[in-house]
Amino acid sequence: MTNAEQNIETPFNEEFCTRLEYRICHELEKSPDPELKGFWCDGISWFPTENQLTKKHVNDKRKIETKAWIGKTGQTEFKATIYFGQKALSKYAKGLDLTKTIPELESDSEWIEIDIENKTIDIKLT
Repeated sequence: MTNAEQNIETPFNEEFCTRLEYRICHELEKSPDPELKGFWCDGISWFPTENQLTKKHVNDKRKIETKAWIGKTGQTEFKATIYFGQKALSKYAKGLDLTKTIPELESDSEWIEIDIENKTIDIKLT
């Protein structure tokens, strides 16, 4: 069962994943990496396995693994690992909105790592 089928309320939801998708698109657009030229993100699944959405799991593992669709067509499935920094962990534990933990536009931090060959993306929240 997905979290929608179980009606689990979690800050890792459609609104957060949609905002994260748009931020990733912005980062890909400005990337100097020639391999990423023309890449964009067409979505991040907010339906990881439901046990990953528990506060205990997020606190213990400090990450959620899900899927993202990235590439020149935006349709290549990547394994997405979203790592929680201290601010994100605190907000998740309190059931608060995670969108403010997505690094700001023009952030100097390296918060996204994409491995095209292995089809993985690592995302680091603050």
